[in-house]
Amino acid sequence: MPQEQYSHHRSTMPSSEGPHIYKVGIYGWRKRCLYFFVLLLMILILVNLAMTIWILKVMNFTIDGMGNLRITEKGLKLEGDSEFLQPLYAKEIKSRPGNALYFKSARNVTVNILNDQTKVLTQLVTGPKAVEAYGKRFEVKTVSGKLLFSADDSEVVVGAERLRVLGAEGTVFPKSIETPNVRADPFKELRV
Repeated sequence: MPQEQYSHHRSTMPSSEGPHIYKVGIYGWRKRCLYFFVLLLMILILVNLAMTIWILKVMNFTIDGMGNLRITEKGLKLEGDSEFLQPLYAKEIKSRPGNALYFKSARNVTVNILNDQTKVLTQLVTGPKAVEAYGKRFEVKTVSGKLLFSADDSEVVVGAERLRVLGAEGTVFPKSIETPNVRADPFKELRV
């Protein structure tokens, strides 16, 4: 009898041999948050892409360069008006053939010649009141290379065929002067 009870008890218990279904995945509020983050990421990607295209269009980016700045085999080519907020370092600056090269500044334009240790050797400053040149020697030559004027610490040389003084008061020399010839303009007095 005890064996019959045991077998009867076995038949009333649920069988574990049948297939079980387990739910795998994200459900409920987690699934909604995941979809929200994917949607937000897609919106950010689209906005980023739209901003990139807008910047490329506004800055006039092309395969050759950006805006008035073109990349060529010889270097950079800048067309039109340009503004430099920091110093410009270049090996050569020239205008297009037949056009002038203009430099505009509210205060001054300074050109520095530097050595290898970035120490200033020569400087040219063009300002609203004066043009100043700093260097060991200053020279003015003709197109053919003939010296017209030079100045350094020890002497000033005027190499022109003739030196004319046009001022109404003439010229005053506080010390002696040497010259092989002094003359006035034709039909004018020479006052000594």
